Amino acid sequence: MKARLPQGYGGSGAGNLQQLARQAQKMQDDMAQATEELNAKEYSATAGGGAVKVTVTGELLIKNIEISPEVVDPEDVEMLSDLVMASVNEALRMANTDKEETMEKISGGLNLGSMGMGGLF
Repeated sequence: MKARLPQGYGGSGAGNLQQLARQAQKMQDDMAQATEELNAKEYSATAGGGAVKVTVTGELLIKNIEISPEVVDPEDVEMLSDLVMASVNEALRMANTDKEETMEKISGGLNLGSMGMGGLF
């Protein structure tokens, strides 16, 4: 007995495969462009009511750290360390969230894992 495919699914397998390949290539191109744009962005976060401000790039590199002089207390270096750490972590979280949301929009919610992400994360 011969299996029957639903109407519109038979006879043009090569055409469907080519269309799928074109769509995959477009998605890959869109992801590469988005990655380039995201890497150029900057994300800033503050802690301690603005006492410490950290700016990171989309490539997850620290670009700038600003510390208000009034929070520099030689007797409480631990507090300053905590403020810097909180600011850095928040800025990195913002950059990662932006990347994840952008890539999800491009991929239509497909879980691509490491495939096609170009080492993004």
